Amino acid sequence: MRPLALGLTTLFAALVTSGLALAQMPALPDAASSDPVKLGIMQGFPPAPEKTVRILDGSSWKFPQIRWAFSHFRELGPTASVWRGNRGPQPLAAAPRNDLDGVSFIPLGKDQPMTWEQSLAANYTDGILVMHKGKVVYEKYFGALDARTPHILMSATKSFVGIFASMLAEEGKLDPNAPVTKYVPEMKDTAYGDATVRQVMDMTTGVQYSEKYADPNAEIWQYIAAGGWFPVRADHKGPRTLYGFLGTLKKEGEHGQAFAYKTPNAELLGWIIQRVSGKSMAQLLSENIWQKIGAEEDAMFALDSVGTASAGGGLAATLRDFARVGEMLRLDGYYNGQQIVPKSVIADIRKGADKEHFAKAGYTTLPGWSYRNMVWVSHNEHGAFSLRGIHGQALYIDPKAEMVIARLASNPVASNPANDPVSLPAYHALAKHLMK
Repeated sequence: MRPLALGLTTLFAALVTSGLALAQMPALPDAASSDPVKLGIMQGFPPAPEKTVRILDGSSWKFPQIRWAFSHFRELGPTASVWRGNRGPQPLAAAPRNDLDGVSFIPLGKDQPMTWEQSLAANYTDGILVMHKGKVVYEKYFGALDARTPHILMSATKSFVGIFASMLAEEGKLDPNAPVTKYVPEMKDTAYGDATVRQVMDMTTGVQYSEKYADPNAEIWQYIAAGGWFPVRADHKGPRTLYGFLGTLKKEGEHGQAFAYKTPNAELLGWIIQRVSGKSMAQLLSENIWQKIGAEEDAMFALDSVGTASAGGGLAATLRDFARVGEMLRLDGYYNGQQIVPKSVIADIRKGADKEHFAKAGYTTLPGWSYRNMVWVSHNEHGAFSLRGIHGQALYIDPKAEMVIARLASNPVASNPANDPVSLPAYHALAKHLMK
């Protein structure tokens, strides 16, 4: 059963979200003209009906409404707080620079240069923060986002889950080579019945699952319905919980043969680490990272109808706290006077995974990359690695340049190939500029 049809607006939103058939659709408003504050979205008491954003009618996933919704996710549905602790935040040292906006680069597939400043609007940036050698050198906010507001991180959430799994493995509490069913026997008769934890962590499982939003029969619609993030028909018979959805998945191909990016892997890994640790995702993140990095604000997880946190894309955090995580990763897990993530865990991520397996996925904007422990690894000359989420969320760590870029966005096109041709060369150009 697919989500409730909402006419042409929903179809339009689905096509935009999927990044398909853009040439056949009217030109989308640019970043300036789609600014949610200028458009009056969710302003007033109450907001005008045509300016109101809801989950129940699908408007929270329409453009330009997403430009407000992504910065206000906790107001649209149930969430669990990730407590920052009762100590003050770890200050972020600042050394602002005024020479970065003019840094130029050539976008992939283009022959004309673009500046760093132009790239922000091109990719519908909501917030961007650059750290160099541990200091904030650049920080800007747009639209509905400010320094204190958590923004949805989408699939960058997955990387936290992968890191937690790696930490549990380092402690000897989780065996990556063990079958998934050792920890979640409920998966016995599903696609994951003969998969290992490692195959889940590196997304090399053979699972029948499609994230093509424009296909009404794609499994993504069942997943979204199960999470409660989109309206469904009253007679919907499918699962209404995330774990219930996992139980419906069937096998396609063989495990361990190729990289295939599929969000259910992260939801299952989240289930595994919560089973092993006996703690919720919110507890794990609070105790293991958020309290230790000296976060300024609580983070939060979006929940399904029974309170299960979405490990596949439900984390929201402020830009500055996102950057703190990036700096911690750049420093091999050491930050705020303590080793937060074992150095060996970061080393395992940075070495990457099988690049030939990754290449089979056909990511034209990521040649030579791999995916390890749910983190994207570039294998470029700077050893950069990244946390990535749809609509332009990114935490880009460049160890050689001693640079961290935290970026939050609301690009109307979900798929990262819409952002990568601009973002990736922009990040690399900025890194080389900072190294001068």
